[in-house]
Amino acid sequence: MAINKVVANVEEATKDIKDGMTLMVGGFGLCGIPENSIAQLVKMGIKNLTCISNNAGVDDFGLGLLLKQKQIKKMISSYVGENDEFERQMLSGELEVDLIPQGSLAERCRAGGAGIPAFFTPAGYGTEIAAGKEVRVFNGKPHILESALEADFAIVKAWKGDTAGNLVYKYTALNFNHVMATAGKITIAEVEELVPVGTLDPRHIHTPGIFVQRIFQGKNYEKRIEQRTVRKRS
Repeated sequence: MAINKVVANVEEATKDIKDGMTLMVGGFGLCGIPENSIAQLVKMGIKNLTCISNNAGVDDFGLGLLLKQKQIKKMISSYVGENDEFERQMLSGELEVDLIPQGSLAERCRAGGAGIPAFFTPAGYGTEIAAGKEVRVFNGKPHILESALEADFAIVKAWKGDTAGNLVYKYTALNFNHVMATAGKITIAEVEELVPVGTLDPRHIHTPGIFVQRIFQGKNYEKRIEQRTVRKRS
C-alpha cells in the first residue's frame, strides 16, 4: 500500500495549530515562504505564536501579515531589517525578539532535526548573544554553547513534492526550508506542483518524505521580491 500524506487544502493542513504554539516557518527573505499557510494563519486569528524564521517578512507580506495582526508574541530570527512594524513592536516592548547569527540559526534548526541537543560555535562570542552561555575553548578559540531548536509545527514550501511527502526546493528556497522540515513535531509542506510517487529523481530529493506529515498543492503564489534592483540602461 502506497504512503499518501496528501491533505485536501491549507485549511485541513493547519486545522490543529493552536494559540501559543511554536512554529518554524521556512524561506529566505520572501523567497520560498509558505504563502498559503501564512495567509491561512492570519485568517484563523491564532494568537501568542512563537515564530522561528530567518526573517519576519515585510510590512504587508509574509510573516509581516501576522505581525500586523498582533498574532506573534515572539520572533526567533536572524534578519529583520525589511519590516518597519517589526521594528516598532520590538522597540515598544510589544514583541519578544531573539536575534541569532544566521549560521547559528540554521545549525540550531538542523540540530533539532538531527536529535543533537546542543553544540559549540564561535559565532557570537564576545557579544550580547553569549551572555549567560557556557564557553569552552577549542583549538585556542572560545566557543559558546547553543541549544537546538524544535517546533510544534514546521511549515515549509517546496517547488515539487510527491504524495509520500518527498520534497524538492528550487534555488534560494532551499535556505532554511530543508533544515526546518526535519525539526517540527508535525511538518506541513505546501508545494507548487504535486506529483505521484516515483516521479521525482531520488538523487535530487532534498527532504525525504519521512519528515513530512502533511502535503498539499498551493495556489496563487505571488513570489514577491524584497528589494527589486535593476541596472540602468546605457
